[in-house]
Amino acid sequence: MQQKNPQGIKRVIKATRYSYQGLCAALKHEAAFREEAILACVLIPLAVWLDVTQLERMLMIGTVLLVMVVELLNSAVEAVVDRIGSEQHELAGRAKDMGSAAVFVAMAICGYVWVEALFI
Repeated sequence: MQQKNPQGIKRVIKATRYSYQGLCAALKHEAAFREEAILACVLIPLAVWLDVTQLERMLMIGTVLLVMVVELLNSAVEAVVDRIGSEQHELAGRAKDMGSAAVFVAMAICGYVWVEALFI
């Protein structure tokens, strides 16, 4: 008897494939995510190279990745809102604005951590 939901390693493999597809879709369709990915390719090695404490390094890398995570979630919200319809609706606009605000807050946290680690 075939199970409907895979378990164990099969589930992990499927979940990994879906995650990979999501990253590929974000890189293909989301300019902001591409820009943040390029920035991460610069900032993460820079954080490894800089003479900072291990905690500072972890925070610097973690906040860069946080920005990317929030951007992925924002892109998902925007895709769902756009899928529902193209007409203007207050709640749709609010959802998109809040997603954008979340990205802004993540970027502010990232900027603060990097400034503190490098200059203070």
